[in-house]
Amino acid sequence: MSVASPLHRALTSTGHAEPSKTKHNSSDRNILRVVLGDLLFDTWYESFYPEELVNGGKHEVERLYVCRWCFKYSKELMPYMAHVKSCSWKARPPPGCMIYEKDCYSIHEVDGEDLKIFCQNLSLFAKLFLENKSVCYDLASFHYYLLVHTVTSGLTSPPSDSSTTRQVVGFFSKEKMSWDNNNLACILVFPPWQRKGLGKILMGISYEISKRENRIGGPEKPLSDLGKRGYLSFWSASIARFVLTLPVRKATTVQMVSKETFILPEDIITTLKEMNVHSPTRRADGTVVLNKGRIRAWASRNGLDLRPVVDPNAFSDEWVPVCDRVDTLQ
Repeated sequence: MSVASPLHRALTSTGHAEPSKTKHNSSDRNILRVVLGDLLFDTWYESFYPEELVNGGKHEVERLYVCRWCFKYSKELMPYMAHVKSCSWKARPPPGCMIYEKDCYSIHEVDGEDLKIFCQNLSLFAKLFLENKSVCYDLASFHYYLLVHTVTSGLTSPPSDSSTTRQVVGFFSKEKMSWDNNNLACILVFPPWQRKGLGKILMGISYEISKRENRIGGPEKPLSDLGKRGYLSFWSASIARFVLTLPVRKATTVQMVSKETFILPEDIITTLKEMNVHSPTRRADGTVVLNKGRIRAWASRNGLDLRPVVDPNAFSDEWVPVCDRVDTLQ
């Protein structure tokens, strides 16, 4: 079973995956299709797999087999099947510490320093579906937040491990220490699980972590066009939900919204313009005042669900933000 080179390449792109209906020229890819568990689907872009795996770039690999539990890979079926039977993660919960659980989805925090090969393989797999990227050789600088879908079958009560299926369906990565207060570096929902609103869960988790760190921030920029569309949708809903909780006559500024949502002021202004609710009204001190009537009208037109995508109470009581762990060590 192949593993990546010791360079420990990691993806740190804020590009979003494209809709699964998009077709890509095979000349842009070094692997055409992947098998993940019992699913077969097309790739969209090339990835940085070792040259011996991708034939030195001379021609495309028709099919890559990827372990659904640890993301190790092989272009040969028999080694892949042998690995799947004995994968050490098969009978265990997903790696890392579970920090959030709501309904059938959970978030697991993985330290790139502790599980370098797992995070490297995950990053290589993710690159197959992300166009914009930068390459990082230091996995130890990142945490990875895995979105896990859990399905329990049968009538076993309580559920046993044999009756429970857990699948990583997406993730985001985050620098442990970001001088720009970026709360997210790379985000991806795997193609078979897209169009289910799962990207908004990952975004919501990243902002909830920002709140707990008491650091107003946002995703690493520049965003891809698709990433920008995804974030504008998330920001629009977050801003509108907050505004709808306020008294009608209470004046609301961009700074107030930023303080409560932890969205950067510049991202809020960009979003208000995109929503077509931006008001040029400014106070004497220069602060921008929101037009709440327009925002309420926007929420009504778009059928806004007032329930937040992430439940703050679903976080583990035992989990603490990285910054608090650093402070404790000091």
